[in-house]
Amino acid sequence: MNPNTEVDVKYAAAIGAAALVVVAGGGALGGTANGPANGPAPGGAAGTDAVRPKPDSARAELHDRQGRSVGTAVLVQAPDGVLIRARFTGLPPGTHAMHLHEVGKCEPPFTSAGGHFNPDGDRHGFLNARGYHLGDLPNIHVPQSGTLEVEVFAEDLELSGREALLDADGAALIIHADPDDYTTDPAGNAGDRIACGVVQR
Repeated sequence: MNPNTEVDVKYAAAIGAAALVVVAGGGALGGTANGPANGPAPGGAAGTDAVRPKPDSARAELHDRQGRSVGTAVLVQAPDGVLIRARFTGLPPGTHAMHLHEVGKCEPPFTSAGGHFNPDGDRHGFLNARGYHLGDLPNIHVPQSGTLEVEVFAEDLELSGREALLDADGAALIIHADPDDYTTDPAGNAGDRIACGVVQR
């Protein structure tokens, strides 16, 4: 595992805000909204998924500034937050910030997506004493192949409800050119926005 990924996991565990799991360097996204890829959800019996109500969910198709498809993300509402499963292809290798932004509009250079999703008016950054934004997410670490799958759990985030991502003006998932330093307001010195996807049902 990339040592920077290990650092991100330690940050997540320390603050209890977002957990990042690198799934694989390639392949298809596994699992379903109701359970992991290798079987039914814990405590469930095989075949029961068909009769369970599906959770609230959304997805985002990410494109770069040239309009090329570079990833897909699925967002599933959980009791205490939102699980984000994403598969990226063709991103530049290296460490990149990933954030949820407050407007569901992806017009290059993606400033149309506004600032970070931050309904409570907090400061930015997991390491900021006055942070963090609900749209702050752990950095991702893209290998030389440009292909990466991740799962992120964003605590307290909601797809619908009082502080919803899917409000009147929507939301967007954005990848930045540089890593988030987890401290600097308003965006962690993460650099240009290099990919964007509108979050929608």
